[in-house]
Amino acid sequence: MRIVELSDNYSVTMQIDPDDVASFAQEGFTTIICNRPDGEDLGQPTSASVREACERHGIAFHMIPMQGSAVSPETLRRFVEVMSNSDGPVLGYCRTGTRSAILWQIAAQAE
Repeated sequence: MRIVELSDNYSVTMQIDPDDVASFAQEGFTTIICNRPDGEDLGQPTSASVREACERHGIAFHMIPMQGSAVSPETLRRFVEVMSNSDGPVLGYCRTGTRSAILWQIAAQAE
């Protein structure tokens, strides 16, 4: 799985599987943000299944779903709050990683 580092504390990737979480913990990620709504594609792992895997591996999990590339003020606020309160590297994911990257870019520009 390709992980793209956008800053010292934020990286993005495509849809993850609960089985991937152990390797993310080994890589040092302390927080995972899901920007993909549940049920977007048939067979997509649910956010609940990823959350359970994160809990088993000591990783904080946050669900901040986005529809398309539009970022609402509430979505931006929640993202900034999670990033501000994270105690280590954060991994954002969606179907391809694009929405997670757009959200980070908008937050960086807003600072």
